[in-house]
Amino acid sequence: MAATGVLAAGMSVGLASMPSAAVSAPAAPVAAQVMDEILEPGESASTDNLSLIANLPKPEAFAAEGAYNSDFAFQGKHAFVGNYNGFSIYDISVPAKPKLVNTVVCPGAQNDITVYGDLLFLSTDSVRSDDSCNSTAGQASNPTMWEGMKIWDISDINNPEYIKSVRTACGSHTHTLVPDGESVLIYVSSYSPSTNNVYCQPPHDAISIIDVPLDDPTAAEVIDVPVLFPGSTGRSNTSGCHDITVYPELDIAAGACMGDGILMDISNPREPVVTERVRDEANFAFWHSATFNNDGTKVVFTDELGGGGAAICRPAFRENQGANGIYDIVDGQLEFASYYKIPRENTIRENCVAHNGTLIPVKGKDIMVQSWYQGGISVFDFTDSENPTELAWFDRGPLSAERLILGGSWSSGWYNGHIYSSDIQQGFDVLEMKDPSIASANGSKYKEFNAQTQPSYKDAPGQSKKNG
Repeated sequence: MAATGVLAAGMSVGLASMPSAAVSAPAAPVAAQVMDEILEPGESASTDNLSLIANLPKPEAFAAEGAYNSDFAFQGKHAFVGNYNGFSIYDISVPAKPKLVNTVVCPGAQNDITVYGDLLFLSTDSVRSDDSCNSTAGQASNPTMWEGMKIWDISDINNPEYIKSVRTACGSHTHTLVPDGESVLIYVSSYSPSTNNVYCQPPHDAISIIDVPLDDPTAAEVIDVPVLFPGSTGRSNTSGCHDITVYPELDIAAGACMGDGILMDISNPREPVVTERVRDEANFAFWHSATFNNDGTKVVFTDELGGGGAAICRPAFRENQGANGIYDIVDGQLEFASYYKIPRENTIRENCVAHNGTLIPVKGKDIMVQSWYQGGISVFDFTDSENPTELAWFDRGPLSAERLILGGSWSSGWYNGHIYSSDIQQGFDVLEMKDPSIASANGSKYKEFNAQTQPSYKDAPGQSKKNG
């Protein structure tokens, strides 16, 4: 992807490379609900039921402004946080006192990260000179260039070992783990093909599937590149997926694929089949991510208008722009129910738009915690899919009073009693929510958690059988 600068989070590599997410002039502006006062740099605010209890700044190796923290994963007492320059491992056995265990320097934006047993996976979606951790920026037209998936052995948490790389078409912007018996499959999401990129030629209406044998992960290889939606046209030409969330317990998946929201049947995970496809030409600019409710009867899709680098939480934009779209699943079909956007105004110097989040495992309710970059963190209830309601929020002021510095919460998620956030510039956050609405979640304990491999908690607290 051609880029003038690296953006964050679903972020792509530069607004110029994402015409589908470009900021367009909105019609009929609707003013956002504001806080009593707009926060200043260095300030923070929250509802009484949500508090920040710990923050660890980015490690020294990732201190530079352009070393963006990205996604995270969890396993046992450890949190794994991706960064455009590598990844960090934290001990969260005492959530209020997290400790940095290790920092691994290995540049390769955006280093979307997952863990499975003794394996850790990193996505590289930036053209590199080679697949090593000493690589430099490469030329897309050079056949020796590399981008794709990196695999690490983390059996010794203090000394992760890089054991395998797999080149994938158009790199790997994000990826999703799908347990499959004696293997774990990786659905690789990538997009924006270019005639100038030797391994990313148009059309690219596809994902890559990597098979990783658990008894020999160094034998990992691409086994298929299935075309999911040929011939896309319209406001946002779909040339790949940004993000796919699988729900192995129910054999379903949801894809946020640039101009499309899709459902897939993954009963045979090696041959996913698209069963439903919807568009929102009026309001969605860039379908970014997807989260099922626990019953698999709803999907929350996010729209990353502006590519993650623009100030969308402003009165100039409608309340349904850069928001969530909540869909009911009725007889296998996606039926639109409502939009949800944080009801607070940010400054022009704060990038803010819907981004990554996870369910909070509250039985009988659909409650989600979600990042909004410099819009902060929002916890909302979408049990009534037509009337989502915010329950809690935490927000910081802008990073600068003079310029927009790319920052804010990239990913937030619930894990074993606490909410964690990977902040692009300000590091690793731990938050505590004390509210009766989520009290039942505290009985659920995960052994391992990757946001795009969604576990079930409807039968008993704990990990899904297929995600453990």
